[in-house]
Amino acid sequence: MSTTSIQAPETSTVTAAAGRSVSTRLRLTARGRRLLAALAAAPVIAGIAVSLLAGGSAVASGESEPVAFETVTVLPGDTLWSIAAEAAPTSDPRDVIDDIKRLNDLPTGMIQVGTSIAIPTAYSG
Repeated sequence: MSTTSIQAPETSTVTAAAGRSVSTRLRLTARGRRLLAALAAAPVIAGIAVSLLAGGSAVASGESEPVAFETVTVLPGDTLWSIAAEAAPTSDPRDVIDDIKRLNDLPTGMIQVGTSIAIPTAYSG
């Protein structure tokens, strides 16, 4: 059987003239400083880029012109049909109801007594 011995590599320390060991300082070069600054600024630059690309396309609605309207308070016995027929007697009530629902963001045709409903001025005479 043979025996193998492993020896640790030799290390050397820099000694000063007084005989004590001197540690070396880590020095950052200009290239290293630029790289460190770029790594620190990368998340900020990415956030700005995302906000610029996504922020400009936000639109609240598809309408390009504002809608002028008048408000009507719902009385007992009123329905959207009766309000539409009264607001625009010459127009088809179904079209007027659709516009009133869209303007007031009503998911259904249910309205409550005492609430104010906006009616486009195109229908009010």
